Amino acid sequence: MSINVQTCLSPSPNPLPQAGEGLALYVHWPFCVSKCPYCDFNSHVRESVDQHQWREALLTDLAHEARMEPERRLGSIFFGGGTPSLMPPETVAAILDAAERHWGFSPAIEITLEANPSSVEAARFADLAAAGVNRVSLGLQSLDDEALRFLGRGHDVAEGLAALETAQSVFGRVNFDLIYALPGESEAQWRSELARALSFGTGHLSLYQLTIEPGTRFAAMAAKGDLKPADPDFAASLYELTQEMTEQAGLLAYEISNHARPGEESRHNLAYWRYQTYLGVGPGAHGRRGGALTQRHKKPENWLSALARNGHGILEELEMAPADRGIEALLMGLRLREGVDLARIPAEVVDGRALDRLSRQGLLVREGDRLRVTSSGMLLLDAILAELVNVPA
Repeated sequence: MSINVQTCLSPSPNPLPQAGEGLALYVHWPFCVSKCPYCDFNSHVRESVDQHQWREALLTDLAHEARMEPERRLGSIFFGGGTPSLMPPETVAAILDAAERHWGFSPAIEITLEANPSSVEAARFADLAAAGVNRVSLGLQSLDDEALRFLGRGHDVAEGLAALETAQSVFGRVNFDLIYALPGESEAQWRSELARALSFGTGHLSLYQLTIEPGTRFAAMAAKGDLKPADPDFAASLYELTQEMTEQAGLLAYEISNHARPGEESRHNLAYWRYQTYLGVGPGAHGRRGGALTQRHKKPENWLSALARNGHGILEELEMAPADRGIEALLMGLRLREGVDLARIPAEVVDGRALDRLSRQGLLVREGDRLRVTSSGMLLLDAILAELVNVPA
């Protein structure tokens, strides 16, 4: 059984806009102190960063998106990376001030920043909150020191929990990430770790199984036989245990790997999965704007060069066919507990016979125009999508 759907989806334009949706903005900070062995994100290690240059560059890229998508209020902003908690708080404040001038903020705007749980970065939390950040997502990744060393993390459990305590005292909403199904991890170990995580009282948890991504250090180790991933059937049993424990604690799995108390779901990530419009600025950032997919240069130096030439960092702006947009909207929406509105999906995208068969098997449920994957179906999501979706020849 497989639940490795973390990287199979790429963003693209909205097939049909949803009425009343809020505009989402993603800001990418590409720098990290070190590269984790499991990470395939667009992150880079540099000896030094010219903070003034980067602040002005991000503001320029932001202004371009404001010209392309004006007169809509922002409902969410997400600072991702990389390690955006390495950004000076004054840079975050400058970006938020500019974003509010360009678009205006919805009254209940969600402003999230990803953070490493180091003591150095935790010391900035109060200043980041003062700048306007109201939600933080902490990359704890594990509550076991040996596992943290295996994952290449720069903090230990004590430092991570101290950062969590600081975050909970400063920000209104807190999420933290954990990675499970590590090589050699037992069910008892994960049960104990998850129970401890749930005891901290955060309203949102992101719980990911370890996947071996191409191009990472772990992929090289696996190819040489130095790393053996968890057995897929055992990983599936850990997934079922995770659903059981989080639901009992009141943190429902509103997406395949994300759990929250009702009302504390990540509104920004819901904009992705509901296939709404979002803008992306910074190296490697994707966006969905109108009928176009935008993709910025990934390498920081290339992005800066493009910005100097063109006034933006866009590498490619691609118009997508309605059927292709519908396919991606379906792939995104079926990750969610709420499912997807088939009225937004071109009819030719869905294989009707497969839909009927998978429904009879108890893997899909259709209620009017709403289609969703059942709890047991989530374990087989990749296989379900492969059967359900008609890919154009």
